[in-house]
Amino acid sequence: MKFYKPNEKRLLGEIDYGMFTTLCILLSIGVIMVYSASSFYSMFHNNDSMYFFKRQLLWAIIGLVAMIFMMSYDYHKLKKITPAILIITIPLLISVFFFPEVNGAKRWIQVGIFSFQPSELAKYAVVLFLALSIDVKGDKVKDFWHGLVPYLCVSGFFAALILAEHNMSIAAIIMIVTFIMLFVAGGQIKHLFGIILPALTTLAIFFIFSSDYRRERMLNFIDPWKDAADAGYQLIQSFLALGSGGLTGLGLGQSRQKTLYMPEPHNDFIFSIIGEEVGLIGCLFIISLFIIFIWRGIKVAIKAKDTYGKLLAMGITSIIAVQAIINIAVVTGSMPVTGVPMPFISYGGSGLVINLMAMGILLNISRQIEDKAI
Repeated sequence: MKFYKPNEKRLLGEIDYGMFTTLCILLSIGVIMVYSASSFYSMFHNNDSMYFFKRQLLWAIIGLVAMIFMMSYDYHKLKKITPAILIITIPLLISVFFFPEVNGAKRWIQVGIFSFQPSELAKYAVVLFLALSIDVKGDKVKDFWHGLVPYLCVSGFFAALILAEHNMSIAAIIMIVTFIMLFVAGGQIKHLFGIILPALTTLAIFFIFSSDYRRERMLNFIDPWKDAADAGYQLIQSFLALGSGGLTGLGLGQSRQKTLYMPEPHNDFIFSIIGEEVGLIGCLFIISLFIIFIWRGIKVAIKAKDTYGKLLAMGITSIIAVQAIINIAVVTGSMPVTGVPMPFISYGGSGLVINLMAMGILLNISRQIEDKAI
């Protein structure tokens, strides 16, 4: 295997066009469905049916520009700025406590009409740190106390800050992705599955039942019809949307649940509106796009020229994969309701831009793979 010297100039090849095309299709679907899902809601609340559409389109354009830039920015240069990104993320996560709550949670930094969610940055900051540090540590990652525990402590620290914001879903994603990266890096099975996984599962159960609102969500997930007018309302509306969509859907723009039945239909539950308007076929198409993306991302990780690239590609791919899986599971009632947006499709500015920047890094890794025939 050939490794580049620190100051050696790298010749960039072509990007993974399969991944690029998949991302563009997902992004296009997202912008269209944000408009369709939010038109009635935004007309009622903002007196402009295109309010959320225009904002999402603007953020999509900014995100695409950022992605194109990162596609040409050698991912190895990220090593130098990773410590700074990690350190800057900490005060950003703390600063959210000085801003007003939104829907009972402190997750956003709000400046005028713009808002920023630091936890979106934290996910990738942890991935950048893990990829850099594990690459330096090498085979020592197989040691439990010196190889695995320090990384779990760093990830756990960021997860704890996010958990304090009443955002257990993103905290869980950080720990799940950390586990995946440690597994890919060569952590011993007996440590990962015999100690760490049971410990993380126990902690998750503890945090769920130690909080009244999380415990209510869990009980509501088991039987949403028990409190259909309050705690179970959103999930039941999701069921109604998916069920009424049938095989082919009611038609684009024809959703009934988006007419103030589904709370904020353009956000975390946009997949249920998609199911209502384009049916099971449309939902399976979107799921297929995410499967293609995950497959291409894993291929890029396998073919990356160095350990750093492999870990970075796997971490970025894992974030999108885990988020998509959780979002679809929540919308379909397969797990308790939690605030995880669907990547590239749900409404949200900071999350979309940061995700697209990460995709630029992933595509840049794909330009430096060992074998282009993937």
